[in-house]
Amino acid sequence: MLDDPPILTIREAFTRPAADKVAALAGAQTGHLVDSMDGRGALDWRIKPLDPANAAFCGVAITAFAYPADNLGVFGALEQAQAGDVIIVANDGYTGTALVGDLVCGMMKNKGVAAFVTDGLARDRAGILATGLPVFCAGVSPNSPARTGPGTTNLPIQIAGVTVSPGDVIVGDADGVVVVPQAMLDGVIERLKAIRTAEAAAEAKVKAGATMNAAAERILKSDRVKRI
Repeated sequence: MLDDPPILTIREAFTRPAADKVAALAGAQTGHLVDSMDGRGALDWRIKPLDPANAAFCGVAITAFAYPADNLGVFGALEQAQAGDVIIVANDGYTGTALVGDLVCGMMKNKGVAAFVTDGLARDRAGILATGLPVFCAGVSPNSPARTGPGTTNLPIQIAGVTVSPGDVIVGDADGVVVVPQAMLDGVIERLKAIRTAEAAAEAKVKAGATMNAAAERILKSDRVKRI
């Protein structure tokens, strides 16, 4: 680079999805949402809740990028977040230092943030759990970050294999985190109804004693399978 970048770049305005569309995904299982998007949309499996018993959330994405070993972007996101939003921060999967601790998570909880998600690490696990804020991360380390940047807030990010833009809807549960792009919301909401119905029917069959998936059984009985 010829010049150092700004220590923080904040986009202050973006298009938010309608509140009723966000509410339509509240309580949805992450697996059902993935099925509504042709089997994709979840962050890397290593991004898991610090407390699986407090992992369910749904909200609008406030995105940030925090340079490895730095968390200035987190504070930009905290400034921009509204009650019910999900702060999701790409940290390049850095594992040398934590990105947040219990004090920052407590501030997020105080502001009404629905959850915090990162591909980096957290620290002060016991204190974070005490805040009641659902936190998803790649692990825990006591090492602390700096606040010198560079970072961004409310610009598109790449995190754990998924592109996230501000205004996307982020849903989490004990299985992980799913990103529903804002442009796909209508289609996902519509498909989710059919998937929930089909899943309920499949669960009923299993409880009744089913030993094979019907679609798989058709393939196994077809000439597409060679038996030797």
